[in-house]
Amino acid sequence: MTTRQSMLEQLQNRRDGFSLAQPFYTDPDIFRIDMENFYYREWLFVGHDCELSRPGNYMTVQVGEYSVILTRARDKKIRALHNACRHRGSRVCSAEKGTSAKLVCPYHQWTYDLDGTLQFVRHMGEDFDKSKFSLKPIHCESIEGYIFICLADVAPDIEPLRQKIAPYLAPHNIPETKVAFKSSIIEKGNWKLVWENNRECYHCAANHPELCRTYPEAASVTGVQGMMDDPEILAHWAHCEQAGLEARFFLSPDGQFRVTRMPLIDGAESYTMSGKPAVKKNMGEKTGAGGIGALLLFHYPTTWNHFLGDHAISFRVIPRGPQETEVTTTWLVPKDAVEGIDYDVEDLTHVWTFTNDQDRQIVEENARGIRSPAYEPGPYSTEDEGGVMQFVEWYVNTSINRLTDAQKPLSIVA
Repeated sequence: MTTRQSMLEQLQNRRDGFSLAQPFYTDPDIFRIDMENFYYREWLFVGHDCELSRPGNYMTVQVGEYSVILTRARDKKIRALHNACRHRGSRVCSAEKGTSAKLVCPYHQWTYDLDGTLQFVRHMGEDFDKSKFSLKPIHCESIEGYIFICLADVAPDIEPLRQKIAPYLAPHNIPETKVAFKSSIIEKGNWKLVWENNRECYHCAANHPELCRTYPEAASVTGVQGMMDDPEILAHWAHCEQAGLEARFFLSPDGQFRVTRMPLIDGAESYTMSGKPAVKKNMGEKTGAGGIGALLLFHYPTTWNHFLGDHAISFRVIPRGPQETEVTTTWLVPKDAVEGIDYDVEDLTHVWTFTNDQDRQIVEENARGIRSPAYEPGPYSTEDEGGVMQFVEWYVNTSINRLTDAQKPLSIVA
């Protein structure tokens, strides 16, 4: 039996409401299939427009086996390109970010414009056609300051995502922000464990003292159930709507993304130890209304986000191996906010810096336990882990559909 057949059989026979079997968190072959099924064919959040604020700016990101360059060219358009020289395949850009008028391969100096077109080569003969050897493009779209790429030959339709989340994000003016701080950590656990840990706050009281000063532990806030019966949340939505902000919970029909506004604790305005705003300037006119809490956006498999009145925080999830995941956190503030005057970086980042490291330890202990031969799938809490169950259901259903499609014989047209 092949890995795909075994994987499909295990998923089809999985016990509902229980965690996944051990191989789904440890097996290199299943990890490879996960990358093919999810990271190589879905829209992935990779960064922000403001990180490429001027023509000539570029940044790189590694997604599994694919090295990607993101550029802003002279026409001001953001593009994604495969970071492999069309000569002999060397990486053109090795730096994480930079500014350059051209993209020059360090191996033999093949030189590309920022849109990927090949501009200059040496010693290739007079009949060499440069137009046939541009850097290969990658699907790239920007939604309200969020850059998404898709590595598939044919990308899924991104318009349903754009149309639904843009009205929620627009008041926060993400294209008019700047990066106040950015950090990446490696969590030594499978990417699904990182997501499962994120999708519940069952663990928060015992593990996140800093976050729990402002973020509610209630399952109706963290999960996907109960908010329609929670009078505090209903009142919060009404308050946000009066301020002109989209607020109500939406979950996409396929379960891949959700967006909603949720209240913070006891009138807190921001994720700080005091609960007071971390930045003196507001993200936008509408976000200046007090008591708007946090806008939460989740899009599998790469990002969860928190948008406050004064700043925003994005989280990017990219697997580095079967049991290793990179989580990159970016704190965004209004572009005219001045460090040391309008905000203090330590105050701005303190809560999530500690929370991220606590989550890293949680995921790594979870991964160590799962590697034990004694591990077997356990039951989720229906009261507190609805968000985890929803994520796992999305993963299982999507995997089954794609593994089933892969087994279908190709139709032959006479």
